[in-house]
Amino acid sequence: MGFIIWIIIGGLAGWLAGIVMKNQSGLLMNIVIGIIGAFVGGWLFGVLGIMPSGGFVGSLITATVGAIVLLFVAGLVTGKRR
Repeated sequence: MGFIIWIIIGGLAGWLAGIVMKNQSGLLMNIVIGIIGAFVGGWLFGVLGIMPSGGFVGSLITATVGAIVLLFVAGLVTGKRR
């Protein structure tokens, strides 16, 4: 059951980040971006000393922020964002 929740949070986070960053990706790519974003967000929040609340909402916020940062940095690297 935990794996399914992980995929759902990744998909939602990737989708929300795609809306914020105006990135058009498919469902599978949204899930991948969201899952990687969860790691990025967890690391970033740890470095900044931010502790979001636990549970589904805290995980979704962390993953979404991480996915937005991931898409932003990817845009800088590829030259699509300046």
